[in-house]
Parts: sequence; C-alpha cells; structure tokens
Amino acid sequence: MKRVTTSLAALLFLLSSSAMADVLTVAVAANVQYAFDDLQAEFKKETGHSLTPVYNSSGKFAAQIMNGAPFDVFLSADMEYPQKLYKEGFAIAAPKVYASGALVLWTQKDIDLRNWQSVLASPAVGKIAVANPKTAPYGRETIKALAYFKLDAVLKPKLVFGESISQTNQYIHSGAADAGFTAKSVVMAPEMKGQGRWIDMPKESYQPIAQGLVVLRHGHQTAPKLAQQFHDFVLSAKARAIFERYGYLLP
Repeated sequence: MKRVTTSLAALLFLLSSSAMADVLTVAVAANVQYAFDDLQAEFKKETGHSLTPVYNSSGKFAAQIMNGAPFDVFLSADMEYPQKLYKEGFAIAAPKVYASGALVLWTQKDIDLRNWQSVLASPAVGKIAVANPKTAPYGRETIKALAYFKLDAVLKPKLVFGESISQTNQYIHSGAADAGFTAKSVVMAPEMKGQGRWIDMPKESYQPIAQGLVVLRHGHQTAPKLAQQFHDFVLSAKARAIFERYGYLLP
C-alpha cells in the first residue's frame, strides 16, 4: 500500500524548493491518491507542468491550510471543508464538485460479503476498519451507513479508526482488520485488482460523497495561471474519464 506521511516542516521545505520550478503543490484527499497518479500524468502530458501531491484526510488539510500551510490547490473528499475555506478567505472562489465518491466494504479474509451485516456482527469478524469520522468524510458516511442498518451500537466495540482512508486501507490490506469500509476508488485501482473481496454499500444508506475542488489563496498569489489551469483540467472531459474509471460518480 502506498503511504505518504509529510510533516509540515518537510512540506515547507518542499514548497520552497519547488516554487522556482513552477510546480503546483496539491492537497489531495486520501481517497483520490490512486486516481491522482493518472491525473498528474495526463496533466503533465497536456501542459508540461508537474504536480506535487500530498495525501491526507480532508479535515487535517483544512486545519493545516487555516494555519498557514502553503498549498496551491485542494482536492477535498467533501464539500464542507473547501466551502469553509472559501468562506474564511483561504480560497479564491466557491468550491466546485469534481466527482462524488462511493462507499464499499472490503476484506482480505475469507468472508462471505453477500451476508455482510450478519457476518460483521458475528464472532468471525474481530476488527473493522473505518476512517476517522471527525476528519475523514468517508468515515463520517460509514457511520451513517451503519446507523441506517442499526449496526452502529452492535459493531462499535469492533471499530478501529484510521486517521485517513490511506491508513484505513493499510489496516484492511494488511489483514490487521478483518474488514473495513473504504472508497470505491481504492478497490478499483489497478494496484488493488484481484486483492480481496469487496461490495458496494447500498446507496440509500449514506449520502454519495460530493468532493470539492478549490484554488487556494497561496496558489492564486504565487502561480495563479497554473493553479487555474489545473483547476480547469480537473473539471475537463479527460479528468472526468479518469474519475469514472476509478468508480466515481460524475456531477
């Protein structure tokens, strides 16, 4: 599994060294990390410009940006965080939805997911990985889905929380958790093909996760044309095709 951990100090160094190279630093919600490989390759092919992605939970990014972290563009896992940044002056325009994410249940174990509700509640499943609902939108929607099926109280003792979808995926992929809830974009990634079993969560049990895009104030001040160019690319037909390939719903 890919894992990116970047301290703010390291990020500041990275940004200072890359600024002269005309490279955008993009705060990318962890669920987008696989799709982003394709996005940045296509953007480089189309424009000649490079991107430096940093992956984390959307809530942590929002806090870092509000505390001065100089990201240029933010691809959030929801609309709430970029909308807040815009209202408080950290983004130059209201966020736009670039894709909507779907929720899946994924396991590396020999578990029959056709009867997932009873299986998760049974002794056969010990730990269930979920992204932190306080900072990760996919975690928040997972809790809603469990409540919809009246499983929230039953499964609560089994839940283990990752700080982002990336860490949650590590728990699932490594087998540290018997099963877990993650973004469909993860299990649709070529890297994950044939690894474990997964099922879509019923759409009525949660709100499909509209994901927002904003050019941040730092990007507008330091590389306005390039930041806007990438913003427009994310909304383009080429990017939409990439998102669709990774299981996202298109606006």
